[in-house]
Amino acid sequence: MSSFVNSLLVLIAGPYRSGTGDDPVLLDRNLRRLEEAAWPIFAKGHVPMIGEWVALPVLSSAGADGIADPLAEQVMYPTAHRLLEHCDGVLRLPGASQGADQDVAIARERGLPVWFSPDEIPAAASVGAA
Repeated sequence: MSSFVNSLLVLIAGPYRSGTGDDPVLLDRNLRRLEEAAWPIFAKGHVPMIGEWVALPVLSSAGADGIADPLAEQVMYPTAHRLLEHCDGVLRLPGASQGADQDVAIARERGLPVWFSPDEIPAAASVGAA
Protein backbone atom coordinates (compact mmCIF):
# COMPACT_ATOMS: atom_id res chain seq x y z
CA MET A 1 0.00 0.00 0.00
CA SER A 2 1.32 3.43 -0.88
CA SER A 3 0.90 6.49 1.27
CA PHE A 4 1.03 9.97 -0.16
CA VAL A 5 2.09 13.38 1.03
CA ASN A 6 -1.01 15.31 0.10
CA SER A 7 -0.96 18.37 -2.04
CA LEU A 8 -0.80 21.49 0.13
CA LEU A 9 -2.67 24.78 -0.15
CA VAL A 10 0.09 27.37 0.26
CA LEU A 11 -0.66 31.03 0.97
CA ILE A 12 1.86 33.33 -0.69
CA ALA A 13 2.37 36.33 1.60
CA GLY A 14 4.38 39.42 0.79
CA PRO A 15 4.10 43.11 0.03
CA TYR A 16 1.03 44.24 -1.89
CA ARG A 17 0.10 47.76 -0.74
CA SER A 18 3.28 48.50 1.21
CA GLY A 19 5.31 51.32 -0.27
CA THR A 20 2.97 51.88 -3.21
CA GLY A 21 0.98 54.93 -2.11
CA ASP A 22 -1.87 52.93 -3.70
CA ASP A 23 -0.45 53.67 -7.16
CA PRO A 24 -2.13 51.12 -9.49
CA VAL A 25 1.11 50.49 -11.40
CA LEU A 26 3.02 49.72 -8.21
CA LEU A 27 0.18 47.59 -6.83
CA ASP A 28 0.16 45.59 -10.05
CA ARG A 29 3.94 45.19 -9.87
CA ASN A 30 3.67 43.83 -6.32
CA LEU A 31 0.90 41.43 -7.31
CA ARG A 32 3.06 40.15 -10.18
CA ARG A 33 5.91 39.53 -7.70
CA LEU A 34 3.56 37.49 -5.53
CA GLU A 35 2.36 35.59 -8.60
CA GLU A 36 5.92 34.73 -9.62
CA ALA A 37 6.00 32.34 -6.67
CA ALA A 38 2.86 30.52 -7.86
CA TRP A 39 4.50 28.35 -10.51
CA PRO A 40 7.27 26.90 -8.31
CA ILE A 41 4.64 25.92 -5.73
CA PHE A 42 2.37 24.40 -8.38
CA ALA A 43 5.30 22.56 -9.97
CA LYS A 44 5.93 20.85 -6.61
CA GLY A 45 2.41 19.43 -6.70
CA HIS A 46 0.70 22.02 -4.50
CA VAL A 47 -1.95 24.72 -4.94
CA PRO A 48 -0.69 28.30 -4.61
CA MET A 49 -3.02 30.93 -3.15
CA ILE A 50 -2.69 34.70 -2.95
CA GLY A 51 -5.11 36.57 -0.73
CA GLU A 52 -5.55 39.34 -3.28
CA TRP A 53 -6.84 36.81 -5.82
CA VAL A 54 -9.86 36.47 -3.54
CA ALA A 55 -9.99 39.84 -1.79
CA LEU A 56 -9.87 42.12 -4.83
CA PRO A 57 -12.96 40.63 -6.54
CA VAL A 58 -14.78 40.61 -3.19
CA LEU A 59 -13.89 44.27 -2.67
CA SER A 60 -15.03 45.16 -6.18
CA SER A 61 -18.31 43.26 -5.84
CA ALA A 62 -18.97 45.09 -2.55
CA GLY A 63 -18.97 48.35 -4.49
CA ALA A 64 -15.61 49.68 -3.35
CA ASP A 65 -13.98 52.11 -5.75
CA GLY A 66 -10.46 50.84 -5.21
CA ILE A 67 -7.95 49.62 -2.68
CA ALA A 68 -8.00 52.96 -0.81
CA ASP A 69 -11.75 52.64 -0.18
CA PRO A 70 -12.54 52.41 3.57
CA LEU A 71 -14.25 49.07 2.86
CA ALA A 72 -10.82 47.59 2.05
CA GLU A 73 -10.06 47.29 5.77
CA GLN A 74 -13.08 45.01 6.13
CA VAL A 75 -12.01 42.84 3.20
CA MET A 76 -8.26 42.65 2.60
CA TYR A 77 -6.79 41.34 5.88
CA PRO A 78 -9.92 39.40 6.85
CA THR A 79 -9.74 37.51 3.55
CA ALA A 80 -6.21 36.33 4.27
CA HIS A 81 -7.20 35.38 7.81
CA ARG A 82 -10.11 33.31 6.50
CA LEU A 83 -7.91 31.69 3.88
CA LEU A 84 -5.46 30.68 6.59
CA GLU A 85 -8.20 28.52 8.10
CA HIS A 86 -7.85 26.36 4.97
CA CYS A 87 -4.15 26.70 4.11
CA ASP A 88 -1.50 24.17 5.00
CA GLY A 89 1.41 26.62 5.09
CA VAL A 90 2.64 30.09 4.19
CA LEU A 91 5.38 31.20 1.84
CA ARG A 92 6.63 34.58 3.13
CA LEU A 93 8.29 36.59 0.38
CA PRO A 94 10.81 39.35 1.16
CA GLY A 95 9.76 42.93 1.78
CA ALA A 96 8.04 45.00 4.43
CA SER A 97 4.38 44.07 4.78
CA GLN A 98 2.18 44.34 7.86
CA GLY A 99 -0.38 42.00 6.30
CA ALA A 100 2.20 39.35 5.42
CA ASP A 101 3.67 39.60 8.91
CA GLN A 102 0.15 39.04 10.33
CA ASP A 103 -0.25 36.01 8.05
CA VAL A 104 3.00 34.54 9.38
CA ALA A 105 1.96 35.17 12.99
CA ILE A 106 -1.40 33.47 12.44
CA ALA A 107 0.23 30.54 10.66
CA ARG A 108 2.68 30.05 13.53
CA GLU A 109 -0.14 30.29 16.10
CA ARG A 110 -1.91 27.50 14.21
CA GLY A 111 1.21 25.38 13.96
CA LEU A 112 1.47 25.77 10.18
CA PRO A 113 4.85 25.75 8.47
CA VAL A 114 6.26 29.05 7.22
CA TRP A 115 8.74 28.96 4.38
CA PHE A 116 10.87 31.82 3.06
CA SER A 117 11.71 30.34 -0.33
CA PRO A 118 9.80 28.04 -2.67
CA ASP A 119 12.85 25.76 -2.48
CA GLU A 120 12.04 25.09 1.20
CA ILE A 121 8.57 23.71 0.40
CA PRO A 122 8.60 19.92 0.17
CA ALA A 123 7.32 18.36 -3.02
CA ALA A 124 4.10 16.35 -2.96
CA ALA A 125 5.16 12.80 -3.78
CA SER A 126 4.26 9.21 -3.14
CA VAL A 127 6.10 7.58 -0.27
CA GLY A 128 6.66 3.89 0.25
CA ALA A 129 5.78 0.96 -1.97
CA ALA A 130 2.77 -1.31 -2.47
